Amino acid sequence: MSVQNRTGLTPQASPPVQRRLGLALLVIATAELMLVLDDTIVNVALPSMQRSLHLATSHLNWVISFYALAFGGLMLAGGRAGDLFGRLRVFRVGVGVFTLASIAGGFAPNGPVLIVARIVQGAGAAIAAPCALSLLATTFPAGPARTRALGVYGAMGGLGSVVGLLLGGALTEYLSWRWVLFINVPIAVVVLLGTGVLVPGDTEHGTLDVPGAITATLGVGSLIFALTRGNTNGWNDAGTLVSFAAGAVLLAAFGLIERRSRAPMVPPRLVRDRNRAGANAVMLLLGAGMLAMFYLLTLYMQVVRGYSAVHTGLAYLPFVAGVGVASGGLGPRLLGAVPARIVIAAGMLLCAGGLAWYVARLTPASDYFAVMLPAMLAGGTGTGLTFVGCTVTGMRDVAPRDSGVAAGLLNTSVQVGSALGLGALAAIASMVTRNRLEGHAVAAALTDGYVAGLLAGAVLFTVGAVVAICTVNARISPAEAAAR
Repeated sequence: MSVQNRTGLTPQASPPVQRRLGLALLVIATAELMLVLDDTIVNVALPSMQRSLHLATSHLNWVISFYALAFGGLMLAGGRAGDLFGRLRVFRVGVGVFTLASIAGGFAPNGPVLIVARIVQGAGAAIAAPCALSLLATTFPAGPARTRALGVYGAMGGLGSVVGLLLGGALTEYLSWRWVLFINVPIAVVVLLGTGVLVPGDTEHGTLDVPGAITATLGVGSLIFALTRGNTNGWNDAGTLVSFAAGAVLLAAFGLIERRSRAPMVPPRLVRDRNRAGANAVMLLLGAGMLAMFYLLTLYMQVVRGYSAVHTGLAYLPFVAGVGVASGGLGPRLLGAVPARIVIAAGMLLCAGGLAWYVARLTPASDYFAVMLPAMLAGGTGTGLTFVGCTVTGMRDVAPRDSGVAAGLLNTSVQVGSALGLGALAAIASMVTRNRLEGHAVAAALTDGYVAGLLAGAVLFTVGAVVAICTVNARISPAEAAAR
């Protein structure tokens, strides 16, 4: 029963409570910004990392893909650990692990140390990210306060990718590539100091599906390693074939473990719905093409065109603008007017069209405004439409007890897709470049490789549009689209 004042109206929260909620939102939003930041902040610094640590070109994508792999592969397990052992406790552990790994990566003397640090970073992010969202739900009361907090949290997720591209360029240009990792330390310290204002919430009884998390992550990791090794050692190489086989066996074992587990990472009831399954499949394909696109275009701009790190970050602004327009207003309005599958398919086709424009026009001397700017606008708009459409569809009609797992599944799909897609498309680009080197200038050979990788990405996006048309049949009302 609410306490009423003499006017009969429920009083507003007291200033101290409002201040506490404001601090809580600042802590959670800052944590989300930091974790998402590391998906893209390293992209712009890759060429500098390669020169400093003498990384092989074929292994360069591991710096990005293994972070995404650990982040996505362990995220569902991280969320479950928070439910079982205390969300606030696990959140602090995750942020601590992430911070220590950032320090280790910043001081890395060679490539292997950097890659291992990135894997541990991803594991820390996977532990902290789902707990941050759960802490938001336990700290903010249901109603307008929680709705506003969720809006800010979602905005930080989108802003993190943008800030990562721009901040990565500035830090690399004016300080050192090592600062794209060191920058996490002061942010994490502020977050940890502020966690006292968060409400821990209750713990649950149950078990953690550790075997499922381990087999899934190692299975995808084996496939990525096989793709990279096959490109350098040959596709008939014994190590390549063993890695492919290990990946297949581990993923099959994951399926069996999930079927027999009392507490599976992915409850079967979530993926039986065709709309939810289709939305997650599209998100996986979107992630597979998007992170690879950032990787290949960054190398093109810095290695072929000679852009500085800051110039590279600024060059992505049209993509950022497209995402903002599509996710901020256009996407929700379209979802209320046409079937969700049309919005999602249109988004994926815009992404495919942007990459097709690169394939048709990109050369070592391409004009930025004629080639890259329109392609980035199309890709950003398509990405925004797809994210909005898949998020609303993937969360539609989810029971409250499954909302955290459903949201985690969408994020996992993107991260795992990013890891796999980057490994595959980088291998294609490297293979084409190597075959073109004889009789071609280095810049032309590199550009041909990047174009081949972007073409493969366009195919993935087109497949995603077909998947959306064939699986998604939900119709979203205007009120539901606005609420989501």
